[in-house]
Amino acid sequence: MGWFDKVLGDDHERAEKYAGRESATDRAARKRREGHRRNLGRAAAEGQAWEDRDRQQDRKGRWYRAAR
Repeated sequence: MGWFDKVLGDDHERAEKYAGRESATDRAARKRREGHRRNLGRAAAEGQAWEDRDRQQDRKGRWYRAAR
């Protein structure tokens, strides 16, 4: 048993305390996946707005962006 184990206790004993719980890595991955689904509506709206601007520019008859 090393010094670290004397201070914090046996790592097997600590592992038993957290048995059955979601790990921090799994929780972070789950939150990341949920975040992707959360922004679907906003991403769709931004894409539609870009498409509308692009079509409006095509209707003006210009194939380039006018200098301002």
